[in-house]
Amino acid sequence: MEISHLDHFVLTTAHLEKCLHFYTDILGMELRHENGRYALFFGKSKINIHTRPAEFLPAAENPETGALDLCFAVQTPIEAVMRNLRDKGVVPETGIVPRRGARGPMQSVYLRDPDGNLIELCSYAV
Repeated sequence: MEISHLDHFVLTTAHLEKCLHFYTDILGMELRHENGRYALFFGKSKINIHTRPAEFLPAAENPETGALDLCFAVQTPIEAVMRNLRDKGVVPETGIVPRRGARGPMQSVYLRDPDGNLIELCSYAV
């Protein structure tokens, strides 16, 4: 077996409207609502949104709100990402910090979504 990429993951939220606002208006993901389900699309991946644990089965054994630590790679220079966040009234948890990701050295900014999940936005050097 050879795993090629992450297709999707599930995020459980206690604050649906704030969650959808954060991921669409702040991070720029595309929202789709079909058959009573919410999904956020970005690149070739998506996030399925659940509003209560085990909303759709099968599900994780212990789904919790605010328990995720996620990193999204951006194609925009990290300085522009920081300006964009501040223009939208977002106060990041950190300034720009050096990190090492799956592809090597990168620069990151950390912030929190409405449920308290830690969101890392990273940019690899071009």
